[in-house]
Amino acid sequence: MNYLAHIYLSGENDLVTIGNFMADGIKGKKYKKYAKDIQIGILLHRHIDTFTDAHKTVRKSTKRLHKKYGHYSGIIVDILYDHFLAKNWDNYSDIPLEDYVNTFYDSLEEHYPILPIRIQKMMPYMITDNWLLNYASIEGIQRVLEGMNRRTKNRSGMNEAVIELEAFYTDFEDEFTSFFDELITSSKQKLKELNTIL
Repeated sequence: MNYLAHIYLSGENDLVTIGNFMADGIKGKKYKKYAKDIQIGILLHRHIDTFTDAHKTVRKSTKRLHKKYGHYSGIIVDILYDHFLAKNWDNYSDIPLEDYVNTFYDSLEEHYPILPIRIQKMMPYMITDNWLLNYASIEGIQRVLEGMNRRTKNRSGMNEAVIELEAFYTDFEDEFTSFFDELITSSKQKLKELNTIL
């Protein structure tokens, strides 16, 4: 899953959310140097990634892209799934998406000193271009994919994946919806477990 899903699945604790958001920058056991709630967020992020990568529905989505995009298919599906979360946000939250992401951006700025350097460097672009809100439109996803393609020095061809998104839109959306319901349940269980053992 991509940024918006990870943030959403963290629940209402700001520090858990920050930990989940920055988790890719924390390797191995380095998470242990952080406060408990940050640790919970990092470990929840790892659980979400493991659950997602192994899920048959996600693999079905990924397989549709694999011939053209190879090992970048999983990254593309993560981004496409965030599109469907943003587009259907009202099904998952009573807080309007714009308010939700602005609250998260405020929290990011508040906790800036504890963020890994890579996240600190990325954060201004994320906020200025409002990535999370823009996930809701195909044009926004196009810009994200173009940015990802540039980061691979144009090797991935990810900028073209909107073609598949539009061609198989209903399939991808149905797969996201069925999978995400399971992921919500699994993430809530993991959060409860982590709060007990840490």
